[in-house]
Order: sequence, then C-alpha cells, then structure tokens
Amino acid sequence: MASVWRYILAGLGLAALLVGAVAAVYLVLPQPASGPDISRSKKTANALFLASFEPERGVVRQGELQSWLLTLKTAAGAPVEGAAITVSGGMPQHDHGLPTSPQATDYLGDGRYRIDGVKFTMSGWWQLRFAISAAAGSDSVVFNIVL
Repeated sequence: MASVWRYILAGLGLAALLVGAVAAVYLVLPQPASGPDISRSKKTANALFLASFEPERGVVRQGELQSWLLTLKTAAGAPVEGAAITVSGGMPQHDHGLPTSPQATDYLGDGRYRIDGVKFTMSGWWQLRFAISAAAGSDSVVFNIVL
C-alpha cells in the first residue's frame, strides 16, 4: 500500500513541475496587444509626416455623417500644404469597407485638412487609411477608431 502512495505523490510532483514549467513559458512569451492602436497622432508609414486625426466637433458619433480634421506636419514640424489626400478604410474584423466615400474637401491652413463624409454605421473597430502625396513625397497612415 505504501508503494501506491509513493507513485501517487511522485505523479503529483511531476504534475506540479509540469504546470510550473508551462506557467514559466507563458510568462516569458510576448503577450498580444490588448487591442488596436487608437492613438490620434502618429508618424506615417515611411515617417515623412506626422499625422493627427480628430472629429471636427470633438465627439465620435455613430450613424451620422460627420467631418474630421487631418493635420499633417513634416518630420521637422512644418505644416504640410497642398497635399493630395485619398481616404479608404472599413472594418477589418467584418471584412467590409466604409459605407460612405470620405474625401478631403478643404484645406484650412496650418496643415489642417477637412475630411467630409465620414460615417460609422455600427459599433466596433474601424480603420481609416490616408494616402498622402505632397512636396516631401508620398506616404500613408492608418487610424483605428473603436466605437
């Protein structure tokens, strides 16, 4: 009977050792990000520009057409004037595009561009992609919006 208890204790010891090893490996592995980067200011993909993006009226509204402001600065901090901007995007988790066709409609000075026609029809993770062409070159930036 004593030998049975030795096997049981040895098995429990091995199980505890295995759980400890798995926990150690889990703690050392890089953890996935908790969600998409929702920063409103970032460098463009090739670092030609610093882009900032915000709703014109300060609040993100679901189900309404709204205008947003895209502000572009050079890497040195000067406003980007005369940029050609195209907008695309959608919901990456739902695999569909935007319900509207947002466009850069006005240059407001100091590197600020009005983007009209933005509409988020449902809650979730949205992306807006901007292709930017200016005197400094062509670049792009993606902004994530989570409603």
